[in-house]
Order: sequence, then structure tokens, then C-alpha cells
Amino acid sequence: MERELLTKGPVLDQKGRPIPGYSRKSTLIYDRKAIKAPPWRIKEWDFYQISNDHLCLQLTIGHASYAGQVSLMLFDFNKGKKYLDVCRTLALPFDSLHMPADAEENHILAYSHKGLPNRYGNSGIFMSFEVISGSRVLTCRWKDLEIHIRLERQNPDSLVVNLPFDEYEHAFYYNHKINCMTAEGYVRTHKHEWNFDRRDSFGILDWGRGVWPFHNEWYWSNGSGWLDGEMFGFNLGCGFGNTETASENMLFYKGRSHKLGKVDFILGKDYMDPWHLCDREGRLDLWLTPVYDRETQIRLLWVDNHCHQMFGSFSGTAILDDGTTLRIRDVVSFAEHAVNNW
Repeated sequence: MERELLTKGPVLDQKGRPIPGYSRKSTLIYDRKAIKAPPWRIKEWDFYQISNDHLCLQLTIGHASYAGQVSLMLFDFNKGKKYLDVCRTLALPFDSLHMPADAEENHILAYSHKGLPNRYGNSGIFMSFEVISGSRVLTCRWKDLEIHIRLERQNPDSLVVNLPFDEYEHAFYYNHKINCMTAEGYVRTHKHEWNFDRRDSFGILDWGRGVWPFHNEWYWSNGSGWLDGEMFGFNLGCGFGNTETASENMLFYKGRSHKLGKVDFILGKDYMDPWHLCDREGRLDLWLTPVYDRETQIRLLWVDNHCHQMFGSFSGTAILDDGTTLRIRDVVSFAEHAVNNW
């Protein structure tokens, strides 16, 4: 039995240990000062992904205390073509980024760095994630690049988990994922412009706070799309800590969430082979047909992170809490496998 957290309470108890469970909104209260682990073990990030049936934009502000990153990437996964790839590495940022303590409350997370030489030239980069009454406005400026994206939630529920790690008493993973957001806006340079239309473009927020073991491995998949004129979405994953109390597997349909138990990711010999995602209770049977492998690897000091994010189309079936069977056809999204040492 998974534990749903229904009342307000802290992420950590008085001894700095996580209070495990899941919720459908920001029920828990994150207090950075309550963390008992050394400050260089704290990790905090906000990651947004905006995509349609061929184009994907990714924006990140985050840190692992001893190293941080502000980055953006734009690519066409049907053509296998990368248009933009900008990354600003931050040395020893610790809590200087002032990451927000809640993914849903109104806030502005902004990073501005100007006038210092770097491998991208002499101009600075500005990135901002603004949340006002549930709407999200993402902006970025760098050289002649301008990004403006607006996200609107179509489902009041989301997926929140607070999980321990077996390796370390004070390690925890507090994570909030929001999908089923329509997206509209543009990415513009003096030579090109790429547009996202809210009728066929969707946004994802992966918001994470916690203390992680140095080595970890996970599988994650998240998607949104229209199904018979209704907004449908899913978040599926495994490997994120000890999931005996809660998993991060959930379906979204017609403005409601439907909790799933543990889900397995079954891969072939090659990452480009079809992926099979299925739960252990017979409620989920999804197949991903990949078209593009966005492989990334980060090596910096002792950091060694490697991820295969596979884009393609999902088809199969999913059963809601009331027994209704949804037949899913060609929902375009991704599934990934990551092995990290950080």
C-alpha cells in the first residue's frame, strides 16, 4: 500500500529524515535549513521541457552545491537536428541561486550573468521562470537569442513524491512533476524563429530538491497529449530511491489523477528498440517506438552523468481508477535511462 500525504507537514522530521509518501499537490513544506546532511550534498533543480510532435526546448536552472548549471537546448527529434545548445557552468553556487521552496506558489526564479568572458562569447545570459496564479512564463536572453514561453495547466493534480534512500539516513528525494500544461511562445534569433502553438504543444516541469547518494540510476517517462479531445498525461518512473511507501507513477485524464503502483521499463538490446512500460497490476501496457536518442554526458571534476532520452510515440492501453480503459495511440513524448555519479 502506498501512502498518500493529505495534510500539510514538513518534508523532513526533527532528525532530518524524510517523511515518505506521495501527494497530488504541494502538501509538504520544504525547508532547506532542516537538512542534516553536509551542504555540498544538497541538489536542487527546476527543469522545463516544451515540445510538440517534432520540436523540443529544454531549460534548466539547478545545482549540486559544488557545481551548478544554467542551460538551454533546442532540437528537432524527427530530423535528429540540434539548433541550440547553451550551458553556463557555475562553480560552487551552493544556495546562491535561491531556488524556490514550492513548485506551485507564486515566485520568480531568475539567473543573470553579464559581461564575463566565456566559451560562448562576451555577452551574458539571463533566464527566468515566473509563476503567477498557476500560469508559468519562461524567458531567456543570450546574445541575439530570445525565448518567451507561456504554460497553462489543464489538470489541477500533479505528482509529488518524498522518498528516502537506503544508502544514507539523511538522503531524500523530494520531487514535483507537473505535466498536462499547454505551451505557446517562441524561440527567436536574428536568423530563425521557432514557434510553439498551444493546440499541439505541451510543457513539463521536473522540480527536484534533496540529498542524493553519489551514484544513482533511474528510468523516467512523462507525456501529455490530446486523447479524444480530452487532455491525457502520465508520469512513470523507477530507481528514484526507496519506493516501498510511494512510487511516482500516475495517469491524468479529464482533470483528474489516477495512481498506479510500480512500473517496469523493459528495454531491448539497443536503445532504439521498442520500449515496453507496464505496471504490475495489469493497468498499464505502453509501447514506445523511439525515433531519436538525445544522448547527453556531463563530466566535470568527479561528476559523471550519462543519459539516453528517447523521443518517439507511445501506444497501448491504460486503465483508470474506475475501470475505464483508455486506448492510447501515437502520443509523442519520451522515456529515458540515466546513470549518474554526482
